[in-house]
Amino acid sequence: MTIDTEKSLQNVDATTLKAWMDEGCAIVIDVREPAEFRGEHIAGAHLVSLSTFDPARVPQEEGKKLVLHCRTGNRSSQAGRKLLEAGYTEVYHLQQGLESWKAAGYDTERSDRAPISLDRQVQITAGSLILLGTLLGAFVSPWFLFLSGFVGAGLVFAGLTGTCGMAMLLAKLPYNRRL
Repeated sequence: MTIDTEKSLQNVDATTLKAWMDEGCAIVIDVREPAEFRGEHIAGAHLVSLSTFDPARVPQEEGKKLVLHCRTGNRSSQAGRKLLEAGYTEVYHLQQGLESWKAAGYDTERSDRAPISLDRQVQITAGSLILLGTLLGAFVSPWFLFLSGFVGAGLVFAGLTGTCGMAMLLAKLPYNRRL
């Protein structure tokens, strides 16, 4: 575990978080979207999605550590910064997110009824739009190639910044919002 200076986001590893949970001294907040949470999550975690994140909605209990997590750690660090800006002084963040939890061999709760992951939805949508733009560009008008270029540029932007506009749009679809 790495502890940083006052009023900073503190990293915690999966082993330490598991010990805290076993001792009953941690509240775990999952900041992913409802569809992702429904598909798989840490047992006992509370969902407060980053897309609608409001520090006032984050559950708190006296004497318990507040630990945020997502799939890989990017979104939970964003949520952590929002909590610090809102006046929280002690916020923890699971290093490398749910992936590190599973890599450590800890159990998760899963649902077979959840929609496919947002990552896969983005891959299917982006791939379809690029293929459509290429085919229309080859057989109808070369102007349709701009569609493929636009989607490709969006994917590059998502890779560089960790922010995917297409995933944010797909997360708003009704089947991804149900818990």
